[in-house]
Amino acid sequence: MAKKKEQSKERRIIIKGARQHNLKNLSFEIPRNKLVVFTGVSGSGKSSLVFDTIYAEGQRRYVESLSSYARQFLERMNKPDVDLITGISPAVAIEQKTGSRNPRSTVGTTTEIYDYLRLFYARVGKTICFRCEKEVKKASTETVTKWIEEQKEGTKFYLTFPIHDHPEQSVEDEINLLKKRGFFRIYFDGKLIDLNEKEVIPSNKNEIRVVVERFKSSKSEIREKLADSIEVTFKEGENRLVIVNAENGSEQEFNKYYECCGIRYEEPEPRFFSFNNPFGACPVCQGFSKTIGIDMNLVIPNPDLTIIDGAIAPFRTARFSVHLRDLVRYSKNHGIPINVPVKNLTASQMDLIRKGFNGFIGIDKFFEELEKKTYKMHIRVLLSRYRGYTTCSACKGSRLRREALQVKINSHSIYDIVKLPIEKSLEFFSHLELSEFDQLVGGKVLEEIIKRLNFLNNVGIGYLTLDRLSSTLSGGETQRINLATSLGSALVGTLYVLDEPSIGLHPRDNAKLIDILKNLRDIGNSVLVVEHDPEMMKSSDIIVDMGPKAGPDGGEIVAMGSISDIIKSSNSLTGKYLSGKLEIPLPKHRNERKTKTIKIAGARENNLKNISVEIPLNKFVVITGVSGSGKSTLVHDVLYAGIAKYLGLSPSYIGKYDEVKGGEYLDHIEIVDQSPIGKSPRSNPISYIKAFELIRELYASTHHARSRGYKAGYFSFNVPGGRCETCQGDGFIKIEMQFLADLYLECEECDGTRFKKEIREITYRGKNLVEVLNMTVLEAISFFEGNDKIVNLLKLLADVGLGYIKLGQPSNTLSGGEAQRIKLASHLTAQREKRHTLFIFDEPTTGLHFDDISKLLNCFNLLLERNNSIIIIEHNLEVIKCADYIIDLGPEAGEKGGEVIASGTPEEIVNCENSWTGKYLKPYLEKSKKTIK
Repeated sequence: MAKKKEQSKERRIIIKGARQHNLKNLSFEIPRNKLVVFTGVSGSGKSSLVFDTIYAEGQRRYVESLSSYARQFLERMNKPDVDLITGISPAVAIEQKTGSRNPRSTVGTTTEIYDYLRLFYARVGKTICFRCEKEVKKASTETVTKWIEEQKEGTKFYLTFPIHDHPEQSVEDEINLLKKRGFFRIYFDGKLIDLNEKEVIPSNKNEIRVVVERFKSSKSEIREKLADSIEVTFKEGENRLVIVNAENGSEQEFNKYYECCGIRYEEPEPRFFSFNNPFGACPVCQGFSKTIGIDMNLVIPNPDLTIIDGAIAPFRTARFSVHLRDLVRYSKNHGIPINVPVKNLTASQMDLIRKGFNGFIGIDKFFEELEKKTYKMHIRVLLSRYRGYTTCSACKGSRLRREALQVKINSHSIYDIVKLPIEKSLEFFSHLELSEFDQLVGGKVLEEIIKRLNFLNNVGIGYLTLDRLSSTLSGGETQRINLATSLGSALVGTLYVLDEPSIGLHPRDNAKLIDILKNLRDIGNSVLVVEHDPEMMKSSDIIVDMGPKAGPDGGEIVAMGSISDIIKSSNSLTGKYLSGKLEIPLPKHRNERKTKTIKIAGARENNLKNISVEIPLNKFVVITGVSGSGKSTLVHDVLYAGIAKYLGLSPSYIGKYDEVKGGEYLDHIEIVDQSPIGKSPRSNPISYIKAFELIRELYASTHHARSRGYKAGYFSFNVPGGRCETCQGDGFIKIEMQFLADLYLECEECDGTRFKKEIREITYRGKNLVEVLNMTVLEAISFFEGNDKIVNLLKLLADVGLGYIKLGQPSNTLSGGEAQRIKLASHLTAQREKRHTLFIFDEPTTGLHFDDISKLLNCFNLLLERNNSIIIIEHNLEVIKCADYIIDLGPEAGEKGGEVIASGTPEEIVNCENSWTGKYLKPYLEKSKKTIK
């Protein structure tokens, strides 16, 4: 009986006395090998429990098993504030992280698939000669004898080597040298010549073949007879050997060098295919795929214009209009039509315009001449208007040196593979047949490639290409790549901890993700998920609902059990939303009045199918569609880039489109994304919204501070004065651990407070600055009551659902969703003046509970009331149903997407049969309307 009890305990994760951050001394048990969802309002303690307690303890125990060098640091590492955790497995965490901005980071490198591809191409790839397009082979004694055995039985051959070409020596000198080395026969001009006899000496050294042995081809004993002679021939011929057919004079050359048609190639090795290594990277762009030069998209911004109408932008100016006149005058002689849109000109006609002709300078030469005058300021300014990143002309965007692209598998170079959508790459490798030798050297690598591609396809990103830049991915795509990278190994007996894996997934794609997590559970893993998605909750084994509120009012388990248990619980806010007792209401009136619009024409970036779309201003517009349908491309690369360019801003990338109109109606455009608000631990939420300045001034104005002569700067940890100089205001000391991630240990000088002891002695209302920075936003609002400037700024953080975060929380510890909402709060602060700003949000509901979404929608309404426009990319149906206008892209992902499926109000979208969004939105809309009735 006791044994049974012990076994049941082993099958459970037992937590006792968890007090990390705002947790209220929690003690509970959850079964192992189950899918457990932790939910609750933002700041209720979900991440504190799952990541900072359970995962942190699992990680700490893992590091304890490492060497003594690593363990010497552990005594100083803080353990999670918990009395006991048992039954915990080695843990893997997948947290919310924004994508890499490194221009070298791609989907292939992030997922490590590209490393396997490099290894596979190095082992299995065949180098194809530039000239003859045959496989380049490195010869050996084995390959030579094998070739001889394949020839017709009894054929006469000469085993020869080419004479060495020493320019300083005459043919006579070379012949005499051969005689001294014991070679007395040469083959020249179809004849065998005996050097002992006085015959005509050939004048062309390159055509001389020195005969080592004469033989007849045979199927047997040829290896034993010729092996030594072949080795001698290779040695004397400096690794080159030629077999001459004595009957017809034909030659078969063998080379121990990796060489063909006089071109010596590099033998493939993994670094040969790396664009991050100088050995493999394109020498022109250094592996970036783009170079800075004259961007023809800027020179001819509107290809719909004709030459006579001024399609070539620099020639429109009075100063350079002479070149336009020259082009018009002489164009007829060269067959260039001047009344046809530039986009309809042939490649050869455009080539003439670029290179010029008699009487016309040409665009390229025009800019070359300007480059010579860059000592003049106005010329530098002019050139900057037309400079941009263009695809590298040498490698055509492949990032690799030319020779690396000649290594192929089934006629596909490594660049051909990374250009394919993942689902197509998977198909290619799944049907790839290897020879016996290739299977031996590359079979295991191929299995790993297929496994990882399969996993990426299963998490719903099969439409992406492996060469897609990480910086161009949406938040959801980045999260699922992180998921695929971590889960691809499919470990068993592991604790997987995930932070909102459904981010960026359309409701239609959610089922695949849930199946993957269930599969992980079924093969023997414990899966803990912090999630707000109702479908994920319905599919879980257990739900742990945290609350009841955020910050100090949270940190408790208000309900725990199956979904029916949560719905029945009177204490569970989540249960009330799941049951329909509470819901996010539909707006009383949608803004259906006619407003000015942004008009996009001919958008064709990435997978967009030359679409044209009209987006109303002064409204709450939601862009929807299945994952990978082109939402981020349309909004970021086309809409934002086009408007930003019109407003004189410098977008990092401009996608392909014909025109974007409507910029004249806007004063500003702002992307409120999930990138960090600061990378330094000294940056915090209140410094971002400018409240910290007011708090520092408040402390500097106290009697105690004035008597010591402390100015506001003394209360900053960014400048010397009051900050701790040991850690320079970070509160932590960085320890570099070589084979592990760097450790950040609490500063012993200031105990992690960041300030000197004398600064901590200054108080306001009985609290020093360190204590104030440890307050939550809601606590600080009460503390600073009466100080309206500070309170009003802090209330904005509470309004966007961040009442639970601490004032001094380092920015680098904030999630992407929290960073985005802090930016929103700062814009609400700045939006006192009347400027028409277009705000763009990418999945602003990330990390938000149903209850927090209501607060977010109120903030959006506040921005709209101040004469602004809002466009968001969103999958959350609770938000979509509240939109004034929806633009739905699809119908599928990748190549099968990129079209406008439907546009209009939510009521119009649900009536569109082809809209996936409409199908999933319909029940939400009907349910909300019944509630109103």
